[in-house]
Amino acid sequence: MPFASITPDYTPKNPIFCGILANTMLSTVPGLSGAGPDPQGTLLTPILDAELVMTGSITSSAATPNTPTGCPTPASITCSMMQLCNLSPFFINAGLAHTPTIPCMDVYGEPGRDPRYEDAVPGADTLFRAGELIGAHLSAFHDLIILGESVPGGTTTALCVLRALGYPAQVSSAFVTNPVILKESVVTMALRRLLPVDTKDGISLIRKVGDPMMAVAAGIVASCKTKICLAGGTQMLAICGILQQMEIPLPPVVTTIYVTKDASANASVIAEAIGVEMISIDPGFGDLAHDGLKRYCIGEVKEGMGAGGAMYLAYMMGHTKSQIIRAIQETVQRYSP
Repeated sequence: MPFASITPDYTPKNPIFCGILANTMLSTVPGLSGAGPDPQGTLLTPILDAELVMTGSITSSAATPNTPTGCPTPASITCSMMQLCNLSPFFINAGLAHTPTIPCMDVYGEPGRDPRYEDAVPGADTLFRAGELIGAHLSAFHDLIILGESVPGGTTTALCVLRALGYPAQVSSAFVTNPVILKESVVTMALRRLLPVDTKDGISLIRKVGDPMMAVAAGIVASCKTKICLAGGTQMLAICGILQQMEIPLPPVVTTIYVTKDASANASVIAEAIGVEMISIDPGFGDLAHDGLKRYCIGEVKEGMGAGGAMYLAYMMGHTKSQIIRAIQETVQRYSP
């Protein structure tokens, strides 16, 4: 497979990478999210991700940008692409449990609640409108927006939304072994709370079973007047499902081959059902002399913090595959044990 499943036909002159940070309390359910050292630690992951991408290091914690097995986090990849492209990332606090350690645009959201027991995002309407303001602002100054996210537990809220919209979705996980049974249990309980009317209104659906990132991202796309790509896997497909329900034109979704080839999920099937163009990036980590990066090939981590979209952005800006891989290797080598 080539580096990108679709060759870019556009070279941006003034692009921006935008990362939406949020929490859902679902990530604290033991065994549900692999995006952190332990369930409570997942609440800090978006902040540490953003700190790494923006500054090149994690300084507010003793954490390293590797999983316990030595697999570099997706934020490491995005960090390397920002440095390669000489870009400054832009972050939005859509609803974090802790105060971020780097500058963010704050839309004054709250962490997503557990949709099994209560509405997940009571302020979804307000967050959507905030997203619309941000989308209009960013598209006035940039000819391309790469929109990524860091939301531990977000694949489960995505599964809730996609199933509620009627798609036969299976979603990925940062774990090598996808906790499918646990996710199905959560989704079954969450969807019992839905009324038929909720599935006819995208914002109502986010309010009931989504997460704060979804509302802000949908608002940004709704008002964007320039090119935009959603950088991520099934979480971004859930946003596309909501956008389609709202009759808003769908942007392409860019992710890694480790998501599209995930045997425990069906991202390509979902994309086709929704009608969204999905671009897959194959960095060929299995061919590299780095044991941690090779773990992507066995299903660990797979994607996150817009890593696939960040690599595609570098490719669009004229950097070759070898330059992109070299930049990633140089970055992750600094954190290798």
